[in-house]
Amino acid sequence: MEGTQSMARKFSIAGLTLTVALAATVATASAVGAVGTEGAHKAPGLSVDAKSQQLNNHWVNTWTSMPQLTEPSNMPPAPFTQDNLVLADSTLRQTVHMAVGGRQMRLRFSNAFGGAALPITAVSVALPAGGRAGDSAIQSGTSRKVTFHGRSSAVVPVGSEIVSDPLDFKLEPGSNLSVTTYLAEGQASNSITSHPGSRTTSFMQAGNHVEDTDLAGAASTAHWYFLSGVEVWSRSTAAAAVMLGDSLTDGRGSITNMNNRWPDQLQDRLRSHRDTADTAILNQAAGGNRVLNDGLGPNALSRVDRDVLSQSGVEWLLVFEGVNDIGTADASEAAQKQVADDLIAAYDQIIVRAHTHGIRVYGATLTPFGGNTPYDDPDGYREQARQTVNKWIRTSGRFDSVIDFDHVARDPQKPGQLLPTYDDGDHLHLNPTGYKALADAVPSRLFRQEPLPQGFGFN
Repeated sequence: MEGTQSMARKFSIAGLTLTVALAATVATASAVGAVGTEGAHKAPGLSVDAKSQQLNNHWVNTWTSMPQLTEPSNMPPAPFTQDNLVLADSTLRQTVHMAVGGRQMRLRFSNAFGGAALPITAVSVALPAGGRAGDSAIQSGTSRKVTFHGRSSAVVPVGSEIVSDPLDFKLEPGSNLSVTTYLAEGQASNSITSHPGSRTTSFMQAGNHVEDTDLAGAASTAHWYFLSGVEVWSRSTAAAAVMLGDSLTDGRGSITNMNNRWPDQLQDRLRSHRDTADTAILNQAAGGNRVLNDGLGPNALSRVDRDVLSQSGVEWLLVFEGVNDIGTADASEAAQKQVADDLIAAYDQIIVRAHTHGIRVYGATLTPFGGNTPYDDPDGYREQARQTVNKWIRTSGRFDSVIDFDHVARDPQKPGQLLPTYDDGDHLHLNPTGYKALADAVPSRLFRQEPLPQGFGFN
């Protein structure tokens, strides 16, 4: 009964939020006026039925990238990185891949790890040339200006993020979006926020080229900077599922600009089924990330609030992380027993915190790393820890469902190692074929919207 009352309050608050958001959307549509075709348009006067449908819509993240502190080797190339100054008088064009679609959108920019305020001078969105990821050109006539509280510029405080105004811009499911940002002053620090494992090409050019159709001669790099999310105003049947993970989810071993990580391939499959077509798979993973301790990016326990609970429209969480905790702990019996016990306790904490917010949590078993240097140890203590963790994931009953990635990826003849046809070559990461196998192992039924059972989240 207590769970039912709590859900009713949630719906009441959500209804108020949706009404306010719709008003902002209508006001913004009136201000921006009409533009060209191919995805950008001015919304016409809405019929009674259309207005009713809009009132039932809500914001859902359709793309995310996990913000992290940029390592020196992943900073923008010279001359865009100087001493305590990054991207001064520079244009940055990035493409990102949409999970679900909508007719209105807004952007999120993060300064979570910036050493100084992030002054954004101008931003535009457009459809990339040919619809391609990682292209420096955009389709003519599709560029739209992005505003923040009605202004073209904004300053993102240290440790904060900013959300743009809603913008009329039609995004199709599975499409790519170009986001072009101009920073007149640049960021006055060499501590900046990015997502190095973009697996997507971004472009930089000196001067203000926000409205240019092509950034001819621009410098390029395979990282994302500052941009951390895209949201769409989508129908009530749309919802998001967060994939919490490390490099295996971030896509090490996938192909640049092809969007063929396992979450991408899962998204493609869900989109092909009517009852899961409105599910947005959000990739909140980073190479080198750990559950228990900071590594490349903050530890998973510390980022649940930011990367899961604060994202829009989240109803599911899939946890596939822990191999870096095992692989970086000492290869001793005591150390590996400790890390296995601590991982199990951490998974339980993630489940408790997500359940409190009405989010179902799925656990994925850890895939093999036999033969990997430096994770595989000759005495097998790390493999023993992996088996202990996987046994708990499979049998504890704490997760709302379990996906056995270990069973899918391992070599039946050598179960401590990856199947050779799935191995990217380092005996830890998978290739696109292996990632497809992981994606295919996730049941689509897990992402059908169903009422939560009575008493959900009590323990």
